[in-house]
Amino acid sequence: MQLTFLGAAGTVTGSKYLLECAGKRILLDCGLFQGYKQLRLRNWSGLPFAPAELDAVVLSHAHLDHSGYLPALVRDGFRGSIYASEASCALAGILLPDSGFLQEEEAEYANRRGFSKHSPALPLYTQADAEKALEYFVPLRFHQRSEILPGIEVLLRPAGHILGAASVQIVADGVTVVGSGDLGRQQDPIMKPPEFVQQADYLLLESTYGNRQHPQEDPEAVLAEVINRTVARHGITVIPAFAVERAQALMYFLYRLKRAGRIPARLPVYLNSPMASDVTDVYQQFRDSHRLSDAECEGMCQVAHMVRSVEESKRLNELREPAVIIAASGMATGGRVLHHLKAFAPNPRNTLLFSGFQAGGTRGALIVGGAKSVRIHGQDVPVNAEVVALEHLSAHADSDEIMQWLSGFSQAPRQTFIVHGEPEAADALRRRISLEKRWQVTVAEQGQRVKLD
Repeated sequence: MQLTFLGAAGTVTGSKYLLECAGKRILLDCGLFQGYKQLRLRNWSGLPFAPAELDAVVLSHAHLDHSGYLPALVRDGFRGSIYASEASCALAGILLPDSGFLQEEEAEYANRRGFSKHSPALPLYTQADAEKALEYFVPLRFHQRSEILPGIEVLLRPAGHILGAASVQIVADGVTVVGSGDLGRQQDPIMKPPEFVQQADYLLLESTYGNRQHPQEDPEAVLAEVINRTVARHGITVIPAFAVERAQALMYFLYRLKRAGRIPARLPVYLNSPMASDVTDVYQQFRDSHRLSDAECEGMCQVAHMVRSVEESKRLNELREPAVIIAASGMATGGRVLHHLKAFAPNPRNTLLFSGFQAGGTRGALIVGGAKSVRIHGQDVPVNAEVVALEHLSAHADSDEIMQWLSGFSQAPRQTFIVHGEPEAADALRRRISLEKRWQVTVAEQGQRVKLD
């Protein structure tokens, strides 16, 4: 059995792990690289094998850094099955076509405005490519052992984090490989905690927050303080947010805050992401997968006005009275939020509230890091608005919570590979596991190929 790290090794995006066993090739996750330009360029470099030679893909969850390369994979010749949990299949049906549409839209915008260095600018893949990829999805139930290829068995366990997120267990040739996927939090306001795993010969462990602990303050209190402070300045709060989980968590908190009278009940809230609106419907479809009651789910879904048309989105930029605008994407890498940043970032009355992890090289990371301006659509946009980083809402387990999850193992894996983290976070988690648990643990490297005995 051979394992090759093709993404999310030395970085926090582009999750791809190739497992070769029993004469078959399985890709665990198939994500997009995001953030720094040198990482994004890897999306255009293809894979070190022909997609047609791949037998199957198993997804941990639907976030684009884990699933977003699938349309290119299928377009370039992959014809196997893509296995994922039922909720992940539903979310991928929303996220992947939207990703293709946005890439086409941004390429068209770049060509029309002439700010791309490429002539013409092209999308990595199209909406049609994404819709074709969806034809190859096969839903799997949690806790159900499935033989996806002769002699190769897969088992999914809930990992918290977002709807459908799973820790993936693959068994072949008597060897058990577990990919943690992105682990959720023990006390997430919406998602249930990740389930423990008792045994693995080899473990691929995410390390997004491997070097830190989340703040202990009440996130509702911090959110209320920021919004009320902005309202007092007659400003607008712009929140770049991931369409899956983060947008819903924010709406849930805003629903609770309005109901309790902790922010103005009549304060307009806009969810400017058709994709996030559709995802919110999926939360109602899979109510057994999260903590919310029927009433709380309804309240979350109704607290915001859903903005769908481009025309209505443009009108939001003309707002002059206090409001809250939630728009994708969470790290300000694309989408409608970029137009809101251009409109509202220059005004000191407004607030830019970032509600989660910002990968290095993204606009979100630059703004949170104190940049005085950011480049959007070929223009340098001043950042004079108040900038707040609200890490309380992260959907990732922090270092202590990762260690708590590891306590579920009845014995140490033969080898643990640290993946899906920036170098500092990955190495901090490696040191902690080595010191506290005495496990064999290494940080995976991009392109590294290892033999699993």
